Amino acid sequence: MTVVEADQPAGPARKAWSRRRRELGEHVARTVGALQARVLSTVPQPEAVSALARLRRGIGRTPGFDFTLERYLQVPEELLGCRPADDAEATDAEHAVHDAVTLYALHQQSRRERMHVEGRGLGHALSELVRKSGGPEGVRRRFAALGTASTYHESTYHLRSLITMLREHQIPLDYGLLADDLKTLRRPDGPPKVQAIWGREFFRSRPTTDVDATTTDFPEENPS
Repeated sequence: MTVVEADQPAGPARKAWSRRRRELGEHVARTVGALQARVLSTVPQPEAVSALARLRRGIGRTPGFDFTLERYLQVPEELLGCRPADDAEATDAEHAVHDAVTLYALHQQSRRERMHVEGRGLGHALSELVRKSGGPEGVRRRFAALGTASTYHESTYHLRSLITMLREHQIPLDYGLLADDLKTLRRPDGPPKVQAIWGREFFRSRPTTDVDATTTDFPEENPS
């Protein structure tokens, strides 16, 4: 596993902090990184550009919707994890990979900058979005909605809106970390854990001089 260091924001020096990608996240980071390199090469590779468009059409759909995208959405056998009683159903890992990679395709659309970078957790990216956005309260409201989402479907709905905003402001994200977060989010006990991680990233990334009365309400993570 790779330890990825989060970039620190401009302003007074802050203590470095990091997040660790797990095996599924490493797999997604390699997949997205390779696709990104082919799309952003000096002469973009047509197959990669076509794949990016087809992946965008997969947002919100069921894993396995397009077998021609196996190269980007397949999950290695050893990473599938616990299978549902009905083996025709997708596993949590398959949902997480599908949603992370298709959301990356949305993020990269029409951008010539790298929208996947190592070490940039979602909370960190959204903190930067608040600083760059002309309407920071709108970002905070959407982030708060994500932080109180009660279902996986609701969470990915809010994620799609936020990632569209990240694309508009050219703010990248680590899609390996996001895949790990999405897999955890699907567990019965997962939402409060992931929401707390995103909330801590958000607050730790804000400059120490940025003080206001508006807060984003994320639940506390149970330390037990």
